[in-house]
Amino acid sequence: MAEKNKIFFISDVHLGLYPAAKSLEREKILVRWLDSIKTEAAELYLLGDIFDFWHEYHKVVPRGFTRFLGKLAEMSDSGTKIHYFTGNHDVWVYDYLPAEIGLTLYRNHIVREIEGFRFFIGHGDGLGHGDYGYKLLKAIFTNRILQWLFARIHPNASLAFGHRWSRSSRYAKGIDAEPYKGEKKELQMVFARKTICHDPFDFFIFGHRHIPYDIRIGEKTRVINLGDWITHFTYAVWQNKTLELHSILPEKEKGILQK
Repeated sequence: MAEKNKIFFISDVHLGLYPAAKSLEREKILVRWLDSIKTEAAELYLLGDIFDFWHEYHKVVPRGFTRFLGKLAEMSDSGTKIHYFTGNHDVWVYDYLPAEIGLTLYRNHIVREIEGFRFFIGHGDGLGHGDYGYKLLKAIFTNRILQWLFARIHPNASLAFGHRWSRSSRYAKGIDAEPYKGEKKELQMVFARKTICHDPFDFFIFGHRHIPYDIRIGEKTRVINLGDWITHFTYAVWQNKTLELHSILPEKEKGILQK
């Protein structure tokens, strides 16, 4: 059996994204990839928006995703540590996944040291200044009173609302992410540059933007966006003190922005 000595990072799978047939196809691709890494994955980081919409009640959870959840449970049972970060689409993950799968849930970024290197890890939304409309919307979604009120709605109605919201997504309409805006306008890049002025990191790892990139800033810092599993099917892997960004589709490797 292979030694579990690698750490994997993925983000923005958006399982459940309309149409359902394409979502199921992508889920099967993801499960095959997870199956291929399960014997070597010491840790797996899921950096948000894994589901396109998720809301769980105390006794009720959304239908579907059994292949994916079963594979996560299998990996967890075999010793892989799974870290799940809520994004802006799956903000309403509560205690079901930690209890059933054994994963660790995070609602904000974390700072972690891995083999002597400092990592800043998170979904990558709402960082720094700007984007105040989005921050207001997220504040509404994470408000405990509003969450309690939403949970009073019958699951059939609340999940139907979520799926209608999903169908209005630009990704459901076949529109890719906004183009890379440049280091002075990309909020993740701006945030990373400001942060290392007073708190040095070796790596910033984000999702959210759906644009796979690996960009060096300063003397030793790299900012990595994990892309998505809608268009790019990208992931990062840490092994032997080296972090690399790849796609499971060879032709998509060329689309990874590197500077």
